[in-house]
Amino acid sequence: METITTTPEEALQRSWGYDTFKPFQREAVDATLAGRDCLVVLPTGGGKSLCYQLPAAMSA
Repeated sequence: METITTTPEEALQRSWGYDTFKPFQREAVDATLAGRDCLVVLPTGGGKSLCYQLPAAMSA
């Protein structure tokens, strides 16, 4: 397994151009990066797709 050398905030800025996470995104990203199973329920526009795209981008 490859070692992650960037922080989620750095990946967020580099790949998506955002400076901060929306509410609850960081917690979901942390859970995914830790290898925990998670169910993310957010409203429309809450940024659910980023919660699985960012960890995948960090491990690529």
